[in-house]
Amino acid sequence: MHALRAFVLAALALTAALAPSVAFAADITVFAAASLTDALNEINTAWTKETSHSAAMSFAASSALARQVEAGAPADAFISADTDWMDYLDHRNLIQRQTRKDLLGNHLVLIEPASSPAQISIAPRFDLAGALAGGRLAVADPDSVPAGKYAKAALTALGVWDSVATRLASAENVRMALKYVARGDAPLGIVYTTDAISEPQVRIAGTFPDATHPPIVYPVALTTNAKPLARDFLSYLTGAHAGAIFRKDGFVVLNGVR
Repeated sequence: MHALRAFVLAALALTAALAPSVAFAADITVFAAASLTDALNEINTAWTKETSHSAAMSFAASSALARQVEAGAPADAFISADTDWMDYLDHRNLIQRQTRKDLLGNHLVLIEPASSPAQISIAPRFDLAGALAGGRLAVADPDSVPAGKYAKAALTALGVWDSVATRLASAENVRMALKYVARGDAPLGIVYTTDAISEPQVRIAGTFPDATHPPIVYPVALTTNAKPLARDFLSYLTGAHAGAIFRKDGFVVLNGVR
């Protein structure tokens, strides 16, 4: 009898050890531009620790996320890397307009592998094509992704877009463009300052003057069908703790964010 009981207990213990851990569903879902990955993951961890609530984060190009919201994806909040894609949802009545605010700013930089000896001065008609030395320029899709659109605007303003337009390594989002350079697949790339400082395998070769491209602004808004709890998360994003994390990661914190 004792042997049978011991066997049953051992079997139950083994079953418990082998059983998959229970996955708890997040309370809300946030769609956010890929460049926000590190900061928002850290903020979400802090929010969960303080409130016992959690957010499921979905990071991708703002263009892809906006189209997913349009298609009915169950997002409670959307943070875009430009105003165009927030306007896209606004015009389709897919966000709560009164919750919309400009949350953050950023800067645009030219990056190269950390081991690269190249010295590049960003100026009108600088020889970007020559600096590529036969390689390709890593950028997010310049036709739809905010980082790529800013890059195209900056290079056009500087008079060098035509010299590199056929030599792009086009990426689905800015973090992928960052990886191209970090892995050595491309000798140069254009990303945000915040992306560059998050990756030790790259270094900033130069910063594009803000006047060469539209202001880099990250608006945030709740979606039309957002859960009530999403308002609390939105409020947390503009609080002191989140503001400190954003600043640490290199973002420009705009008005209304402490």
